[in-house]
Amino acid sequence: MIERFYLKDYLSFKESELELKNGLVVFTGPSGSGKSILMESILSSVGGATCDAAVCESSVTWEIDEDSCGIQNDEINVFKHIKKEKSRYFINNQSLSKKAMNSVASNYLRHLSLKDFSDFKNENLLGILDARIGLKNRKFLKLKESYSTAFREYLDVKRELNAIEEEEKKIVELKEFAAFEINKIAEINPSVGEDEELLKIKKELSKKEKVLEAIEGANEIFNYEHLVSSALDSLDAQSSFFDDAMNELRSVLDGAQERFSALDEVDVEEVLNRIEALSGLKRRYGSIEEALEYKKQKEIELAKYENIELEKSALQEQYEQLLQSITNNAKEMTELRLKALTAFEKELNAYLKSLYLRDASLELSETSFTPLGVDKLDIKLNATPLSKISTGEFNRLRLAILALKSEFMSSNGGVLMLDEIDANLSGEESMSVAKVLKQLSKHFQIFVISHQPQLTSTADQHFLVYKDGTISKTKELNFDEKVNEIARIISGENISQEAKKFAHELLEANRCAL
Repeated sequence: MIERFYLKDYLSFKESELELKNGLVVFTGPSGSGKSILMESILSSVGGATCDAAVCESSVTWEIDEDSCGIQNDEINVFKHIKKEKSRYFINNQSLSKKAMNSVASNYLRHLSLKDFSDFKNENLLGILDARIGLKNRKFLKLKESYSTAFREYLDVKRELNAIEEEEKKIVELKEFAAFEINKIAEINPSVGEDEELLKIKKELSKKEKVLEAIEGANEIFNYEHLVSSALDSLDAQSSFFDDAMNELRSVLDGAQERFSALDEVDVEEVLNRIEALSGLKRRYGSIEEALEYKKQKEIELAKYENIELEKSALQEQYEQLLQSITNNAKEMTELRLKALTAFEKELNAYLKSLYLRDASLELSETSFTPLGVDKLDIKLNATPLSKISTGEFNRLRLAILALKSEFMSSNGGVLMLDEIDANLSGEESMSVAKVLKQLSKHFQIFVISHQPQLTSTADQHFLVYKDGTISKTKELNFDEKVNEIARIISGENISQEAKKFAHELLEANRCAL
């Protein structure tokens, strides 16, 4: 529920603060006092509308889904819209977009505008019917669950089959392409690090002659080795350091001589061609490692293409089994729904009768497979499509649907904000609407602007919206103030004693009913 609402600087409002209760909250007041402005600003505080208020803020008891929106719950969560140069939106002082805020709030608050046909959508109507069936028949709930599981698997298998069939249309081309890509890399048959080794050989080949010539010249030093040893002996000096150095030098020069001599057997042109081939692979795939990985992927693809018929056959068999399963389950669900439809229609019409509406007719027709089966539930008011009925009839029919749905609610349904639900209704019609709203208020906090004494008298909380000069203000009314306001609604600004008496009787009657 919304526990508190605060508004500052919006059109005729300078400042207004409402401490709100659960149940049916009614706003009344003279025309032009600001009732619609107030409702619009409440919606704006949670991102459901746009207004130019400096501040509109709602403190709510809703438990926010922290994982989905990334906002932590406080003891009381605060939704706020601030407008200076531009609009900004906050939940618990964390900034977010209007769309994101409304996405969070829409889980808890519904604004039932005339254009809202969601209560008449197939999934909602079937949901109400199924809840009534499930209450008496636990088997039906298991049947729905079984159908839902099989239907999800059916969709997955169907998608896989469609993908295979699409692949089959171009399978020859795909197989040829995969084989071509594999052969192109296989012909070169690269190995990791081979390119670096070949570049090293190329570098050594380019300096082979100069190196061998230098080694040959350096070997001259060994012709004078005995002279150095003889000189060291005559000086009685240790010659081991010289011997070690000469042996190390001989080893280095011999090793180099052997390595570069071995290059005589290397085909320079073959090395260069191999380097060019490997470079081509690297240009296309990025590296030798990536080329080999690509080849591996294509080999897997080729194996898949070659086994596609086996895969398709297995999927086709699974698809047929799942299709049979959901067909059987859907048929059984349809039979149970048809059996329950007459009672459901009767219960709906009982509400409609209390709302002074003509009987509605419900028709279950067959459609394609959906998550709910193959049933489509349509509603007409005295054989008239919903698009053709009046605004008053539409609103009251929707109230009847909500009332049916609320019978199976075990928890609070959040907040309902209604457009002028009792405008242009007779006294009897208005009282019937009031009774249904009173029932719904057991499960919802309901905000409604009322123009009739009947609905107003049933309010759990009654706010008067009035003008003090040019400034709009709000006031929660006590019993005696409610009497005067309801009397004003009945008789106009010049309140008669008869109107006050009737207003008092209405309030007393509703207070006794509680």
